[in-house]
Amino acid sequence: MGIEIEKKFTVKSLPEDLTKYPYHEIEQGYLNVHPAIRVRRQDDIYYMTYKSSAISENTDNIGQTEYNMPLDEQSYEHLAQKADGNVIRKTRYLIPLNEDAYSEAYLSDTPELDKLIKDGKMVIELDVFKAPFDGTIVAEVEFPSEEAAAAYKPAPWFDKDVTSDPKYRNSYMSSLKLG
Repeated sequence: MGIEIEKKFTVKSLPEDLTKYPYHEIEQGYLNVHPAIRVRRQDDIYYMTYKSSAISENTDNIGQTEYNMPLDEQSYEHLAQKADGNVIRKTRYLIPLNEDAYSEAYLSDTPELDKLIKDGKMVIELDVFKAPFDGTIVAEVEFPSEEAAAAYKPAPWFDKDVTSDPKYRNSYMSSLKLG
């Protein structure tokens, strides 16, 4: 079990030529939303995830306990049929972290963070949603610590920080009554 520390943003504009970046096709359904229990297919990988609520009152919902359990395709299909609400489908692009994300002084003081960035282990995950949520685009960045999240300078193409806005959570979107 680990802690997921992430921030979410809407976007002003998409990066040029998205097709040059690696991406994943994701489909997920929720068996429960509080706590979030979801089943996910990411390309040809299947798993079930448990996500708790935020770990403390002053984290702006950036820290959650998360546990992933691998599934085979048959188990995924069986559980996906039991999902409540909307199935979420999206393309997730993996875009290098913006070069101005941290000051040189901050990176000098946190060499482990600098190494993660240089090794390409910190990226912007750009989710472009498909029907029934066409037009919804959210960028997420996962961090190794709350301190790194607090020090992060958003990419210039990001718009509003929606980390604490529940309407941008996949679990919330899955429970919306549409049409």
